[in-house]
Parts: sequence; structure tokens; C-alpha cells
Amino acid sequence: MIVSEEKIRVGKTSVEERGGGGDPTVGKTALAQLFRSDGVHFQNYTLTAGVDLVVKTVPVPDTGDSVELFIFDSAGKELFSEMLDKLWESPNVLCLVYDVTNEQSFNSCGKWLEKVRAQAPGTTLPGVLVGNKTDLAGRRAVDSAQARAWALGQGLECFETSVKEMESYEAPFHCLAKQFHRLYRERVDAFHTLV
Repeated sequence: MIVSEEKIRVGKTSVEERGGGGDPTVGKTALAQLFRSDGVHFQNYTLTAGVDLVVKTVPVPDTGDSVELFIFDSAGKELFSEMLDKLWESPNVLCLVYDVTNEQSFNSCGKWLEKVRAQAPGTTLPGVLVGNKTDLAGRRAVDSAQARAWALGQGLECFETSVKEMESYEAPFHCLAKQFHRLYRERVDAFHTLV
């Protein structure tokens, strides 16, 4: 999931979060839908074919502002790769999702990150890495410390969640909203120095 194309409104920053970085079946759709619905459990676990749109307004603490996220939840299948390239133009922040029980899904995060960064060469791209399915602790294949170290090395915040148990599913999106708001304020301040 990537944020791009900011649309500014008084007291509110509106952005589009595009894409869904992560392999198939890691829980990108369930995470986005659970967040959108404020914790009403998302029951439709069919594989995403193409792109689904999810919209949610997120208040940014201590600012009086909010960020409206337009989340384009995209399929993780390579079949949709060309379409994703078009959706992922000019990203501002991103969300990579992997399954903590599937080491390959974690290893693929590097590929997804490279794909996104290719859309914004020469820029720093803040975002989050989200390990999903922590409820399957007995099947864990990716150590939390390993994921955290990789995320920090890439300039990403790291989160773990269980969409099934509805645990910590809001934190990554609140972090994205704060990151985007900070980028927005920096751009506004830079603009004011030019005027």
C-alpha cells in the first residue's frame, strides 16, 4: 500500500494510498478492510483480483488535522504487476505486508520495496512493514527482531498484527498518517521559504 497524490483541504490532508505491497494471502485486504470498518471483522477472504478501494479519514494527534487515506488494495500476484506499476506512480509513503508464518513472504518485501522505490528514484520513501498473522505463533517463521532490523535498515517503521484476532491493526495506518502529515508540513514550510 502506497500513499501518493496529495489533495489538500482546509484542516485536512487528503491522500491516496496506492497499491498493496506484499505477496498473495498475507492479509493485505483483511488488514485494510478491518481498519476501514473500525474493527468490524472482515469476513470475505477471497483473493484480490486487481484492485479494491478503501477510504478512511485518520486524525493526526496534536495537530487538529486529519489525513484521508484512499487505499488502493492491490493483488499480490505477479499477474497484476503491470497494472500495479501504473497505480504506484509518485508514492509518498508505503505499507509492506508479510505473513509471519511464511518466510518467503517476508523475503519478498525487498522485491516489493525495490518496485515501489523505482517509481520515486532519488527520494526518501517513509513507510511501514507489517507482519500479519501473529495469532499463529506456533507456526512463526519470521522472528520479530529480524523483521524490525530489516525495516529499520530500510527506513521503515515495523509493526506486527493479527487481523484474525483484531490486534494492533490500526497502528500501521496511524503511523502512515503521521508520516504523510510530516512530509506535507515539510513541503508547505519549504514552499513558504520560497515566497
